[in-house]
Amino acid sequence: MSDKKKATRSLVGIAGIVAVATLISKIFGLVREQVIAAAFGVGPVVNAYAYAYVIPGFLLILLGGINGPFHSALVSVLAKRDKSEAAPLVETVTTLVSLFLLIITVILIIFAGIFIDLLAPGLDQQAKLIAVQQLQIMAPLALLAGLIGIGFGTLNAADQYWLPSISPLFSSLAVVIGVGVLAWQVGGNLNTPNYLQLGGMVLAGGTLAGGLLQWIAQLIAQNQAGMGKLRFRFNWRLPGVTDVMKVMAPATLSSGMLHINVYTDLFFASFIPNAAAAMRYGNFIVLTPLGIISNMILVPFMPVFSRLTTPENWPELKLRIRQGLLLTALTMLPLTAIFIALATPIIQVIYQRGAFKAADSEIVVPVLMAYGVGMFFYLGRDILVRVFYALGDGETPFRVSIINIVLNGLLDFLFYKPFGTPGIVFATVGVNILSMIIFLGILNRRLHGLPLKEWSIHLLSLTGISVIAGLGTWAVSWGWEQIFGNQNLWLQLLQLTVTMAVAFGLFMILAIQLKLPEVDLLLTRVIQKFNKS
Repeated sequence: MSDKKKATRSLVGIAGIVAVATLISKIFGLVREQVIAAAFGVGPVVNAYAYAYVIPGFLLILLGGINGPFHSALVSVLAKRDKSEAAPLVETVTTLVSLFLLIITVILIIFAGIFIDLLAPGLDQQAKLIAVQQLQIMAPLALLAGLIGIGFGTLNAADQYWLPSISPLFSSLAVVIGVGVLAWQVGGNLNTPNYLQLGGMVLAGGTLAGGLLQWIAQLIAQNQAGMGKLRFRFNWRLPGVTDVMKVMAPATLSSGMLHINVYTDLFFASFIPNAAAAMRYGNFIVLTPLGIISNMILVPFMPVFSRLTTPENWPELKLRIRQGLLLTALTMLPLTAIFIALATPIIQVIYQRGAFKAADSEIVVPVLMAYGVGMFFYLGRDILVRVFYALGDGETPFRVSIINIVLNGLLDFLFYKPFGTPGIVFATVGVNILSMIIFLGILNRRLHGLPLKEWSIHLLSLTGISVIAGLGTWAVSWGWEQIFGNQNLWLQLLQLTVTMAVAFGLFMILAIQLKLPEVDLLLTRVIQKFNKS
């Protein structure tokens, strides 16, 4: 068996583990959002939580997420070093990061009111008071975010993928239990004046408890793998620490600059009633498959990119970049077609119950459609950023992010009045498109040429196929409603099952005609999984 086949099988095996674990985690996340929607609807508690969670959530995604800069930096450095060097290096990095993030935690608690005022100047007074209290409760997530991110990178470097991918379910489980118990005690709907503040506290407390559980689970596994314990170590000159920080620091700044766009979006959203809550609900639906597929693609590709950075390996690196982009298109574009064509029944099935009414669905549907448009560009940009990280270059993504901040603010300003909440989402889509163009141009020069024309033709062909699949899916869905209606949950579920099958079927039948090796790779793996099941 060739080394290439071994590498491919290794990538596929890792992707399978990550996909299953992330799927389980996302299912718990979906249940969490359904519980929140049923309890609070599109109301002040969720609107306040959307702002209170901005900074803790930003840090969890930035520092504590799979494929975040902490994860990427540790994987890129530890993958090139002997395992015996890992524990002291990880403990030193953990000490340095913890001291800094502890200061951030204290600042968030003391100045919570100021942060909420800056984030949401248009927020009504009731929601603002709830948001301040929620932020103070969730402030320790700043420290936990860094520890979780280090755990992700360390465990992946030790070839452990199951626990890091499944551990986010602890957060979802804690929120579900907290909100569920409170709703049971008070008898149902918490979206009433008497329970708004208490409901907000329980929602924030459950989020904090979930983050703590996630970190403890990782720490135990990290210790068992011999990759470091909970120990203070101040040897900043230890070999490898500088290498980690050289990637981690600019990568964190780069990703942080990207998340400033989230702040900008929410700043403008605060002037639109319930926009933040609508964006939260719509974004979660898109992030569910996006998170699963991004982990399948990014997690196994990151160490591969890191091993192919020398000039003699550039042909293989270019092939892996192509694979990453085309696999992204093959998985994201049919989902884009589905989220645009079936936005209404999707929102009705997932959220419309309890305090979440038909009027709330009408607010969230166009937001979901807008998020669907940007799926490929979001993940495609992340693929290219990881290539720069593997090359030891965190500065280029950082510089591009600065450009993006200005562009995002301008587009938000231009779009939020005429297009409302979807306009804010489209501003982010535009930023990601520009990022991909810039990154591809720089890589084309740095790697002495990329087959950009060939890649563009393939991507445009897949985009055209997704349009056809979307139109076909919409037609089938419309016909279904005319014949059977959609007046109950079972009919809606059956409608979604049939129409989503049509979308994927049409897309793959047409994509096969392009005879792309990535299509064969994807189909082969799906068939293998099906046969094993």
